[in-house]
Amino acid sequence: MGTDQEVLTGFRAEVRRWLAEAPRPEGLHDYGPTPSPEDVPTGRVWQRQLHDAGYACLHWPAEHGGRDASVADQAAFAEECAEADVPRQLNIVGPDLVGPILMRFGTEAQKEQFLPQILTGADMWCQLFSEPDAGSDLAAVRTRAARQADGTWIVDGQKVWTSGGVGADFGLLLARTGGSGHGGLSVFVVPMATDGIEIRPLRQMDGEAKFNEVYFTGARLPADAIVGEEGGGWKVATATLGRERLSLGANAVGMFRALAEILEAADQRGRRDLIADGVASLWVRTWLLRTTWERAIEEGAEPGAPAFSVLKLLTSETYREIGDLGTEALGADAAWSEDDEPLVRRMLVAHAQTILGGTSEIQRNILAERLLGLPREPARQP
Repeated sequence: MGTDQEVLTGFRAEVRRWLAEAPRPEGLHDYGPTPSPEDVPTGRVWQRQLHDAGYACLHWPAEHGGRDASVADQAAFAEECAEADVPRQLNIVGPDLVGPILMRFGTEAQKEQFLPQILTGADMWCQLFSEPDAGSDLAAVRTRAARQADGTWIVDGQKVWTSGGVGADFGLLLARTGGSGHGGLSVFVVPMATDGIEIRPLRQMDGEAKFNEVYFTGARLPADAIVGEEGGGWKVATATLGRERLSLGANAVGMFRALAEILEAADQRGRRDLIADGVASLWVRTWLLRTTWERAIEEGAEPGAPAFSVLKLLTSETYREIGDLGTEALGADAAWSEDDEPLVRRMLVAHAQTILGGTSEIQRNILAERLLGLPREPARQP
């Protein structure tokens, strides 16, 4: 058997060949971790093709249909998909968050029912964690699940920033089943077609509606909807966080592409001299991002490690500056061409990057506390 690097190179070459030859469903493009409602049907077809070729849920154990892939192989796959302008999976929640959680905390019945459907793309999932007053501070969740005499649960409350809520078949819900604090939380599987659930899309500045508000009004869940133990929701919830950062280095592919578009737009308008220094600076930073990502993987860092908080922070801030530089390259054109100009859309989306998936402020706190050993901030009382 060859060295780890030789194995990785072989796997990368295998993936690259398959991506070059695989048929593309009409309209398929790299829509990122979350498809828009319009992208969901095509994304399901693509997920099925990934499954049939052995590339779905690479990190899952073989016994559940995965490939027991290393972090390095998963990262290589993410980067090759980005190069090919295709999504690496239907969406992030089912394969990366829910699947591993059910394997670790779910019952055998839950595993048998849900894992195969996630693997093939038959079911899409959303995550029902954040609330209007509990985004970064999940311990302040107020949505309540009350146990009934027959063992079922009645859920009332509101969630927000639910990625992929429209189009999702199931959701992973964090709700309060007891008193205040971490110990009063539990996690549930929620069929999104349940009576008493209303999904309201949130229209973004770029015209898409990938995020949603979700309202629960007397929604009844079966007794076996709970994942893990009652009151053990904080442990389940924290175990889901961090997986989405595994593919952060693949974002460098899109960043280099954006910088090339910026230069082209500036040249068309005679503005290269105005943005040349900014392009050079961001080009260097993008290489640093990719190198940091590779180093974290080579050192065996797991997705929840502080090294990935560095990557999340660096990626978010770089995306935002690339978006701003794009509008500078357009000059006055940026004021009227938002429907047609990709660089304007990049700017509109880029500013959200410092919020979604963990705010930049939270990443700085993690780095300060876990790497620098600074005192923790006082916990907020719910």
